[in-house]
Amino acid sequence: MATLFISDLHLDPERPAATELFGRFLDGEARNADALYILGDLFEAWVGDDDPSEAGAFVAGRLRALADSGVPVSFIRGNRDFLLGEEYAKRVGMTILPDPAVIMLHGEPTLILHGDLLCTDDTAYQQFRAQTRDPRWQEQFLAQPLAARLAFAEQARAASKARYGELVASGQSETITDVTPATVQEWFKRYGIRRMIHGHTHRPAIHDEGDGNTRIVLGDWYEQGSVLRMDATNAKLEKL
Repeated sequence: MATLFISDLHLDPERPAATELFGRFLDGEARNADALYILGDLFEAWVGDDDPSEAGAFVAGRLRALADSGVPVSFIRGNRDFLLGEEYAKRVGMTILPDPAVIMLHGEPTLILHGDLLCTDDTAYQQFRAQTRDPRWQEQFLAQPLAARLAFAEQARAASKARYGELVASGQSETITDVTPATVQEWFKRYGIRRMIHGHTHRPAIHDEGDGNTRIVLGDWYEQGSVLRMDATNAKLEKL
């Protein structure tokens, strides 16, 4: 049995194949797991637990069935679904963890996080992140009508795509949208761990960070699924 880690599924009604693949994963391999950790961006956008999206309803049923089968499900909010709240988590049967969190994984303290906090060279994004994580901002946003929140999410997605295009054109996309190496090293020291698992950057790999430290980056689910399988002896990062 293995502990499973996934992130960056970006489930959306416009990409039904990814949602169907996730459903098969939950009904199949995940049923035999020690635990499932979802490290953010489960959804392409989440504007509140009253969002009636088909993807949200589908996922709720499948994850609830997994949790009811005895597999613990834990979730860390991402930059697309940071408004996912306790109401939805309770409906699903999963536990929301802080970002970052340290867990014991087969006897090894392991830092898990979405990953955007490591991208400190992207100062504009970090400022936006700080604003939208402010409880007062979230309270005001969630008080708006659902239609207004959905419109805001659509505008934010369009702005994000436009900004990424500008970074590509300027040759900065590879550095600005990836983790900052100095920040990674700082976090290893800060938390006193030797293993880190995150998503967000869509650059799946297992990195040797020196001094016996390992950083595992999860893949996204745009072209195919991606899962990290961890047991007491091995770490396998594979496509589905």
